Amino acid sequence: MLGLLVSFTGCATYSQQNRFAGSWVRGDLAAAEKEATRKADKEGSGKDAIIWRLEQAAILRAQGRYAESNKAFDEAQERIDGYAEKAKVKLGSETAAMFSNLANLPYRGRAYDGVMLNTYKALNFLAMHDLDKARVEIVRAHQRQQDAVEDNKRRLQKAQDELDAEKEKKRIEQAQNDPNVQGRLNQAYSGLDTLKTYSDYVNPFTVYLDGLIYFAGATSGSDLEHARKSFERAAVFAEHNPWVKEDLAMVEAAAQGKQPGPTTYVILESGRAPVRDQIRIDIPILFARLSYIGAAFPTLNLQDGQLSCLNVIANDTNQSTELVASMDSVIARDFKNELPTIITKTIAAAVIKAAASYAANDAAHKEGGELAGLFSQLGTAIFQIAVNIADLRTWTTLPKEFLVCRIPTPPDRKIELQTPGGAQKVTVTLDEGAMNLVYVKSISAGGPLFVSQMKLK
Repeated sequence: MLGLLVSFTGCATYSQQNRFAGSWVRGDLAAAEKEATRKADKEGSGKDAIIWRLEQAAILRAQGRYAESNKAFDEAQERIDGYAEKAKVKLGSETAAMFSNLANLPYRGRAYDGVMLNTYKALNFLAMHDLDKARVEIVRAHQRQQDAVEDNKRRLQKAQDELDAEKEKKRIEQAQNDPNVQGRLNQAYSGLDTLKTYSDYVNPFTVYLDGLIYFAGATSGSDLEHARKSFERAAVFAEHNPWVKEDLAMVEAAAQGKQPGPTTYVILESGRAPVRDQIRIDIPILFARLSYIGAAFPTLNLQDGQLSCLNVIANDTNQSTELVASMDSVIARDFKNELPTIITKTIAAAVIKAAASYAANDAAHKEGGELAGLFSQLGTAIFQIAVNIADLRTWTTLPKEFLVCRIPTPPDRKIELQTPGGAQKVTVTLDEGAMNLVYVKSISAGGPLFVSQMKLK
């Protein structure tokens, strides 16, 4: 029956379409990339083009295929920016989605998608030894964080304007204010309040990387001041991270003419970002012979099983990476900001569908009698079940968290990376450079470590 309903709508949930997820979790990047590329190419210019390009680009990046990764990111960026420009000049209409589901709308990219897109492009350029282009991308990421606040205000206003213009506005507001509906929604989303809170649309890892890039490429006092402000902000978000505090002290000393000795950074990108699931809530719609209709709302499911840290061993010293940014918190904050619009549109969709169904059933009953009316009710009931799917699209190849460690570069330029307990050990011979970055990608605690390095200075 489920297959019939999926075929009827032409829509499966994102998790059902995401066939590379298993390969990604196992660390089989080749298989994951093959499936993600197939899906991205097949989607082409379709409604899900952006999300599949983001997935493809992240997997290519994890393989060290930086130029290909940036090409895929560029395709996603062009579409994200195109949607953003259209949203500024035209409200548009999403009426068609009201009769199906919000997953039928084009995926335009969420605020954190754009920020991470440019952040990853910056890292790709660093890996390709192009500090200038990395700096351009980190500036773009910073600008996206600023633009997101106004974009959210615009989105909320657009949703309100569409509600005000809807003839079923009264029923929609009654349903939205129903105590049982509010109780179920509060229960479903209470867990979001347990996560660490960052400022609206701020990604602390992007802020931290901004500081590193500006310090590494500093040619003036203004560059050093920019780096200082970024490290200062990062230190607020990562208040228990000693390495960020050392970075702040380093740039303050540099502003007084004291340059640091050779330094090596280790960044750990660990775990998996939240995925989306859905819950069903009965919405009161108060039509004759039809009292409730089910509506599907998205939820965030946090993913566990990540590598908690890396030990960095050099010169008989053993240091550990410390948290600089939780992507769980970044994504949850974005989700909470988007939630009022999602709730309004989902409830509006349910009421509008119910109104259309009631009108169709009533007309069929009057025209063809009771039997025709029953068949019409059955048909609309199947339609309502089939379209009762929340928008579960989300960038699944993002990590759960970013961690960092910094050490003086050892004279022999060798460091050892160890997982907790010493189950995995990787020896890295550092390239020549006054400021080196070793980047480690870990998708799951027991999976492989993907290690690369880049010269910052």
